Amino acid sequence: MSTFLWGAATSSYQIEGAFADDGRGPSIWDTFSRMPGRVRNGENGDVACDHYHRYLDDVQLMAGLGLQAYRFSIAWPRIVPERGVVNQAGLDFYRRLVDALLERDITPWPTLYHWDLPQYLEDAGGWPNRDTAYRFAEYADIVHSALGDRVGDWTTLNEPWCSALLGYANGEHAPGRKEPAEAVKAAHHLLLGHGLAVPLLSGNIGITLNMSHVTPATTAPADVDAARRIDGIQNRLFIDPVLLGAYPEDVRADLAHLSDFGHVKDGDLAVISRRIGMLGVNYYSPALIAAGEPAPPGSTPWIGAESARWADGGRERTAMGWEIDENGLLDLLQRIVKDYPPIDLYITENGAAFADAVGPDGVVHDADRIDYLERHISACAEAVNRGVPLQGYFAWSLLDNFEWAHGYGRRFGIVHVDFATQKRTPKDSALWYAARIRKGGL
Repeated sequence: MSTFLWGAATSSYQIEGAFADDGRGPSIWDTFSRMPGRVRNGENGDVACDHYHRYLDDVQLMAGLGLQAYRFSIAWPRIVPERGVVNQAGLDFYRRLVDALLERDITPWPTLYHWDLPQYLEDAGGWPNRDTAYRFAEYADIVHSALGDRVGDWTTLNEPWCSALLGYANGEHAPGRKEPAEAVKAAHHLLLGHGLAVPLLSGNIGITLNMSHVTPATTAPADVDAARRIDGIQNRLFIDPVLLGAYPEDVRADLAHLSDFGHVKDGDLAVISRRIGMLGVNYYSPALIAAGEPAPPGSTPWIGAESARWADGGRERTAMGWEIDENGLLDLLQRIVKDYPPIDLYITENGAAFADAVGPDGVVHDADRIDYLERHISACAEAVNRGVPLQGYFAWSLLDNFEWAHGYGRRFGIVHVDFATQKRTPKDSALWYAARIRKGGL
């Protein structure tokens, strides 16, 4: 594919820092990361990669690697730091970033929401509160009015599964609530916010879902049903409303002990399923599922599938403990094509954390990451050969960054960041990826 798009991705809270600069208000991650025991070593994103002040250097780094597109997220509390207040300094930062990208022929791919909800909206109820969806649409309109003349590719939400389930069901992520019934509402209102924002944007519009190829550990009926339930909560609870305009009946039944879905109002699903131009797929690892109680601690965001657990597939694992299986990506992409209406697909995140470090020679030799990327990009090529309308690939992540509850203890970047000095060092994987981009096509 001569037009295949190659890029890398980041998110605002993970890299920007400048948490109180130029009028930015607090987000739920600012609050959550200050709660004792929530984040590794009490770390937070106050400085992170200091991208807010170093964006020009980072854009030059992207240009040196030959990136054709850069997927970043916009910090909602930097734009609307309090209700009814539009922060022009925040908008100006993203204008400067977009202009710097365009000057270097790098296509900007902004995501409007990558988990950093303004704290004042959480104080008013957060995503379980229907009003948050309308506030998101207002915010989307503000950003599009500022950047729409420069930006033609938009993602509304990144991984609403994480926002809803990790944030409101088991409390592993901000805002740290353990209210499963509220998580069901949050999932719907996130999707409603997406649908409300779609007509306010222009160009190539989509949503990004973190999806997994889910298979049962055995053919035993209990394992098969456990896998069905996990697939329903992980995948179909989100993709079906967006592309089919309905919640799966079996998933509604699985969640009946938590919700009667009375929060789904007439017309909501028509809004959520408004036509979009692309679906972003974030893929990291497969899900091999067996029946049985999940292992503690905190390993169960699976509302509706409480008696399901991950089985060991005997594969290599990343530093996150995630199994590596590129065939799962191939199978997932083919499944989307088979089960859903035609839509352009992009891999909007794919990558791996490993325990790499700058060596005595000043180089980061990360052969394991190169192997991971090469295998998954090969799976993408095979998917295209089989007729999957895959249009692009974004490596996660451009930079080592603040990895949520893991703080700075997990490194996904193709560029190493020394967080004490902010020195950037392209890893071997960055040089490999640059060569792969120069090769062209897929």
